[in-house]
Order: sequence, then structure tokens, then C-alpha cells
Amino acid sequence: MELTWTGVLLLLCIFFTLFSSFQMYKKKGQLPPGPTPWPILGNLFQRDVLPLYKHYQKLADKYGPVFTVWNGSKPMVALCGYEVVKDALVDHSEEFGGRTEMPANRRMFQNKGLTTTDEKKWKELRRFTLSTLRDFGMGKKRMSERVQEEALCLVEEMATTKGQPFDPRRIFASAVSNVICAVVFGNRFDYKDKTFIQNQKIFESQLRHSVSFLGLVYNTFPKIVEFFPGPHRKIFGEIDSVLDYVRENVDLHKKTLDPQNLRDYIDCFLLRLEKEEKPSEGIYTLEDLVIIVFGLFLAGTVTTSHTLLCSLLAMGKLPHIQAKVQQEIDEVVGSNRTPSMEDRLKMPFTNAVIHEVQRYQKGSLETFPRATTCDTKFRGYIIPKSVAIVPVFSSVHFDPLHWETPEKFNPNHFLDENGQFRKRDPFMPFSAGKRACPGEALARMELFLFFSALLQNFTFSLVGDTKDADVMSLYTDFINNQYPLIRAVKRSVDTCSK
Repeated sequence: MELTWTGVLLLLCIFFTLFSSFQMYKKKGQLPPGPTPWPILGNLFQRDVLPLYKHYQKLADKYGPVFTVWNGSKPMVALCGYEVVKDALVDHSEEFGGRTEMPANRRMFQNKGLTTTDEKKWKELRRFTLSTLRDFGMGKKRMSERVQEEALCLVEEMATTKGQPFDPRRIFASAVSNVICAVVFGNRFDYKDKTFIQNQKIFESQLRHSVSFLGLVYNTFPKIVEFFPGPHRKIFGEIDSVLDYVRENVDLHKKTLDPQNLRDYIDCFLLRLEKEEKPSEGIYTLEDLVIIVFGLFLAGTVTTSHTLLCSLLAMGKLPHIQAKVQQEIDEVVGSNRTPSMEDRLKMPFTNAVIHEVQRYQKGSLETFPRATTCDTKFRGYIIPKSVAIVPVFSSVHFDPLHWETPEKFNPNHFLDENGQFRKRDPFMPFSAGKRACPGEALARMELFLFFSALLQNFTFSLVGDTKDADVMSLYTDFINNQYPLIRAVKRSVDTCSK
């Protein structure tokens, strides 16, 4: 009897494998070419395929700038190079403007808020969020002043290191997070607040897991992985605790809401919820508010703080560039005031360095793909509706057809022949088109004001043997906790004076 059941299970496994393979190869014939997937597993265990930011060049050379990789049995169409990415995201923004949910994101965001796949709901919530953030100063002078105030707090906190080697990630995350917290929660937090610090650690753990091999495995086989112990359980449990924290804040706002004195984004959303004309449509709900606040908190902390980290690693590695930035700050700002957004036009080299840091950073976005909204004819292929689309932005920022020295950290990429700042079209750190980052204006402001305030007050150096490491490898090692520490030495008043 046991032998019979064993045979039945074996036959079922064989049948399932054959059926899955048939389905995969049937789809494969309808999609752009790419590396041959394994049955059921796709390209998951083919280490020369994923993550794409590491292997896109070799794949594009073999299959062309539009190719298909497989996340298990689900295809993802990768787009490489500036011309191809622009063509898709800008020139065909509607066709490539959908969003497909990855299992880990669905587990965290529950298909609510700005991550919803409901197009009507997404448009309305995005419109409301952008409008509300602008009302609270996003991109305006009062927001600039708020970031300047936080920059002073960041400088004071960094001064406590007294020139000793330290890990700047925590205070960067605190400074950046405090800006979005002021807009969303209506207040900032002390850098030593335990809950504040714990939430930041959770965000960083989630990000590391999402781009790790185990994260890819979860997104490929979520129902199977859920049955086993692993980091996903701890991370999702921690995410749930952050969501509960947001819910507590929303409840407190409900009890103290004054329609005549709106304090922050949560207040504005609650007031809009009270005025909901068609509550049956469910566009504005309390859970949508919780997820949006969580998403803003997450997105407004990790990416910008990581870019600041990369900028200091670049300055420590390239002291001649650091000295030139400090010279420009000294000439334009001096030491008696904090840099302002009005200074940016007068500081082209500093602005160019910040842009070059963003260009030079490589990252993986396979966990946040777009999707086609209809059957789409693109670059000689018919891409079916709802197929996941991954624009490889590293391929845009390192495109040899559009950058003079793509593999080199070179601020001159953003300077014209007269030394003035110049915009570059193949620069997409905030994505492009319909799904471009809604917090771009704030992130740009934070990067300039925090970076210039830090370089105004400190000189940075790296501790350890970093002679043979480039900026990107230093950044990758730091994110993976295999890092050299940073030393911040206070600059003298004389050095900073005009």
C-alpha cells in the first residue's frame, strides 16, 4: 500500500513538472529571447543571470537590449540601455505603466495604498498624496528650512564621534527619516529613540532580504517557503509590528483631529476619509492610510540615507574631489550659516558630485517590477498583457553611448565646458514616466542640504585597507556589513570661512 502511494506521488510530481515545463516553454515562445529557464525553477539558481544589475551587460550582449528572465515559472522582461528604457517608460508610459505584485510586497503592502494594482484607486491615492505633500511644503521653501534644521541636528550628532571611526548608517537613517516623519506624523524623533531606531533596523533588514538570494526564493515559491522557518518569518513579523505602530499613530490622530488645524498627512487623509462621497468604492480606507504612511516611511528613509552613505564613502576614497567640494562650499556659503537651496545654483561642482553618486550607485529592482497594461508591440516583440517589466537603471547610468567614462566616478559627467551644472537625460535614479518616485523633489533637497552641511563641517576619511576597492565595492561591502568605518574630523572655523 505504501509503495502504491509512493508511486502515485512520484507520478504526480513528474506530471506537475512536465505540465509546468510545458506552460513555461509555451510562454517562452511568445516572449523576447533570454537564458533558457530550468523547469519550475526558471533562472533562479543560474548565478550568471540574477541579480540583473550584476549580469545585464553579458545578457544584453547575447540576447539584445530586450530579453526575458524567469523568476520560477513567471517571466520578467528586462529593458537595457537608455534608448530602450526611455522608449518604454516615457514614450510608451501607458503601456508600461502597470504594476505587478511580487509575493513579498503583497505580504507587506496587502495590495493597498500606493502599491495597489487597482488603477483607478492608485491614480486617486497618488494624486491626493502628491497634492497633500506639496501643501506641506514638498519642494518649497518651508520644507527646505525644515531639512536645514535637521541638517544641523545631523551635524551635532556626528560631532559626538569626536573624530573616532564610526558607522554613519544609523544617524543618516534618523536624519532622513525625521524629515518624512515631520510631514507624515507631525513630529521628529530623537536620534536615540529606541522605537525610532528599531523601525529603521527593520526597514534595512527588509531591504537586504528583498534583494538577497533567499528573497528571490521567497518571491519564486512563497507558498512553499511559508511552511519553513527562515528570515522571512522574522522580517514579516517585524514589518507587522511597524504597521501596528503606524495604526497606533493613526488612532491617536483620530482622537485629536481638528479640521481647522491640520497637522500632517495623516490628518489630511482622515479628513478626506470623512468626506468620502462614495465609501462603497473603498478608495480611502484606514488600512490604505496605514499602508501609505508605512510606504512613505520606508521609501523616505532607506534610499536617500544609502545615497548619503555612498557619497561619504566616495569623499573618503577620493579626497581630491572632497577638497574641491569643500572649497566651493567655503567660497559660496562660508561657515556662518547653513547651506540653503538657493546656494545650489552657485555650487555646480557640489551638485555634480551628488548626481554622480546617484548615477554610480548600482542596485536591484527586480523586486519592484512594472507590468504591461495591454498586449504591447515593442522593439519587434509582442509582450503580452500583465507581464512583469524590469527597467535596468544601472544599464542606463552606465550606458557607454551616453556617458563619457561610465565605469569611472567622474563628476564632470554633469558639468559643461564652462564648469556649470548640466542636466543629463540618461539620469533616472528616481525612475521615469508614469511610475516615477513621488518623493523625488524631497529626496533631491535632502541630498543637497545634508551633503553640503556635512562637507561644510567635516572632512571624511576611511579607516582600513581600501586601496584596491572602488566606490561601488565599498558601498556594497558597507551595506552587507563588511565595511571599513568612516572618520569625520571637524573642520576648523578658519578653514570654513569665506
